[in-house]
Amino acid sequence: MFEETELIARNKRIQGLYRTLLMMVTILLVLPVLVILATLVYKGGSIISMEFLFTDPVDGMTAGGIFPALFGTVWLVTLALLISVPLGVAAAIYLSEYAANNWFTRLINLAIINLAGVPSIVHALFGVGAFVIFFKFGTSILAASMTLAIMTLPVVIVATKESLQSVPYAFREACWNMGATRWQTVRRIVLPNAVSGILTGVILEVSRTTGETAPIMFTGAAFFLPFLPESIFDQTMALSLHLFVVATQVPGVPDALPYGVALVLISMVLLMNSLSIAFRIYLRNQKKW
Repeated sequence: MFEETELIARNKRIQGLYRTLLMMVTILLVLPVLVILATLVYKGGSIISMEFLFTDPVDGMTAGGIFPALFGTVWLVTLALLISVPLGVAAAIYLSEYAANNWFTRLINLAIINLAGVPSIVHALFGVGAFVIFFKFGTSILAASMTLAIMTLPVVIVATKESLQSVPYAFREACWNMGATRWQTVRRIVLPNAVSGILTGVILEVSRTTGETAPIMFTGAAFFLPFLPESIFDQTMALSLHLFVVATQVPGVPDALPYGVALVLISMVLLMNSLSIAFRIYLRNQKKW
């Protein structure tokens, strides 16, 4: 039987120290989130009800519910996903599977990285100039969703590209040796094995688009609308803008109302992310490697 040497004991102590340090860092990262959620539940939980979720604001938005804002947020996020996900996946497929490694593709990758760092207010001004004025969409759901799609497109591209490149290259070579074309290989082998990683980009996009205010404030979100939008060319209310309005612009708002809106907004993000994560886990379990 071997005796524990001083070196092994020292390494164990150092390993335990680092484990404790990393655990404390993790707790410090999670703790603020738990505090925020607990605060929202404590201060806004009392106002949450079916009436609050499915009725319109009344009395100058100091009472009533948030249904138009909730409905409008679903409109904006869904349309932004329908625009950005196909474009982002297509761009990632080209960069990962077709494009040569030259100065042009490196320039494109640099542009994507820089686009991800552009402040949201700059995207808002771009949306006003491009979609509201130039394409004459007006202040509408379509203009706001396209602005959100452009803003989150780098997230989808990067996540998809990394996921495609994580698929073993031997899979591609095996297909090519069997006579499959490059597109057949991408469609039948690479994409099915990368779809769980693509969903990571979708999850990040949902989180960001749901909570953005500046890009939709100037392009399609309304301060207050007494009716639901009937098409993508109408304006709409949104939870993020509604939260900003009732928290800062409307006098006489009950204290619980802004916290209730914030709680619904975060709960909506958590619900959509949880569904996406569950679907991603299911797809990962279907992998054969």
